[in-house]
Amino acid sequence: ERYVASPRHIEIQILADSQGNVVHLFERECSIQRRHQKVIEEAPSCVLTPQLRDEMGRCAVDVAKSCQYLGAGTVEFLLDENNRFYFLEMNTRLQVEHPITEMITGVDLVKEQINIAKGLPLSFSQEDLCVNGHAIEVRVYAEDPTNNFVPDIGILKRYKLPESNGIRVDNGFDEGMEIPIFYDSMISKLIAYADCREEA
Repeated sequence: ERYVASPRHIEIQILADSQGNVVHLFERECSIQRRHQKVIEEAPSCVLTPQLRDEMGRCAVDVAKSCQYLGAGTVEFLLDENNRFYFLEMNTRLQVEHPITEMITGVDLVKEQINIAKGLPLSFSQEDLCVNGHAIEVRVYAEDPTNNFVPDIGILKRYKLPESNGIRVDNGFDEGMEIPIFYDSMISKLIAYADCREEA
């Protein structure tokens, strides 16, 4: 197996309908991780050229076509320091970070997935899609910073959600609720969208 010294984690969102149409909705970069868990994701990646974006997108579409895939999925790659990419895995579902793809494409991935399940064709083609703006998602975890940021439980004593243009919060908790031990330690996702990466 090839050793990749300083990889970037790049994933391509795909949609495939029952009529044989498969499209990619560009990439998300998920390189900032801790304990193999994604922490910050952004779309588009700041390192991909248009040519590399197109090549990786076509490769992801080919992966989906090779197994007659149906629905929403994500094809994940490792990108090395020389911009060579290698297939990592395919996730056969919507992922936690799908909102940033929705923000930069204007496509409601949940709605498209439901329409695909109903047997409807995709409402757009690859040529209809383009990247608009930049989106960043930060996963908000319940953790103990005094103990190497391990997952933690307890009462959510203070919890104020940000409100502003370009801000989306996918949230499962309110102030005063108890964070239990039975689930993942992620309590919400903060998504910021703007015209460029610096603003986001």
